Amino acid sequence: MTWEPKKNKQLFFLVAMPRSGNTLFASIMNQNPKIAATANSITLEIMKDLYLLKKTDVFQNFPDHRSLDNVIDSVYDNYYKDWPQQYIIDRGPVMTKGNFALMQKHFKRPFKCIVLLRDLMDVLASYMQWYTENPDSFINRYNLKNDEEKLSMIMNTKGAVAKDLDAIKNSFNYPDICHFVKYDDLVAQPEKEIRKIYKFMDIPYYNHRFENLQQVEVNGMKYDDTIVGKNMHNIRSVVKKKYNPYIEKIPERIRQKYGHIRF
Repeated sequence: MTWEPKKNKQLFFLVAMPRSGNTLFASIMNQNPKIAATANSITLEIMKDLYLLKKTDVFQNFPDHRSLDNVIDSVYDNYYKDWPQQYIIDRGPVMTKGNFALMQKHFKRPFKCIVLLRDLMDVLASYMQWYTENPDSFINRYNLKNDEEKLSMIMNTKGAVAKDLDAIKNSFNYPDICHFVKYDDLVAQPEKEIRKIYKFMDIPYYNHRFENLQQVEVNGMKYDDTIVGKNMHNIRSVVKKKYNPYIEKIPERIRQKYGHIRF
């Protein structure tokens, strides 16, 4: 790919819980040289941190809202300025009420969201398989005695799963800008679901392959899973549904508390 920044980029968002097909989705979409589906993005955190400066003593002592708002307004344009792709699919919980309000105030342009849906028990079973088969998983770095404690930590209210669940819940209030894709449908009929996504994005379809998939790479960068644990973002080379026996090992108290969260 020629490294030539594109003007007039179009921004989309991917909203989904971890272990819901995010990496698979990115691997498929990034076959199209005009698309960059990102890793878990820091852009919303940048906007939030900048906004929170308004609560500091230094800012309140000299509250120059316009100047700081100018910086917040330009986060996405500056972050993706040098990316050569025309279409950016930024992965992040943009549809939480707080993030959505920030985007409405500061992005100042319409945007669309692709929302991946997977039953929470399947998500937790995927986590269980991963942290059981990979001892260096970040979940195993805490002094947690059993699966119930580990899954409870994953479900803590300030964690990624909870944030993404909030974003998914709120996204149902905005069906005009959100397109919903069930994980099971994506792996069962990938071409059909990807074509629907292209239609929603209103961009020309690219002839994707669904075999010999590559691990996610964007502009020469790859995941460094030594940070979170080996194989966190590895995908199979072929899109297919595979039964996960760990679904039967989820502790009963976890099932009782979260088993109703299905899509």
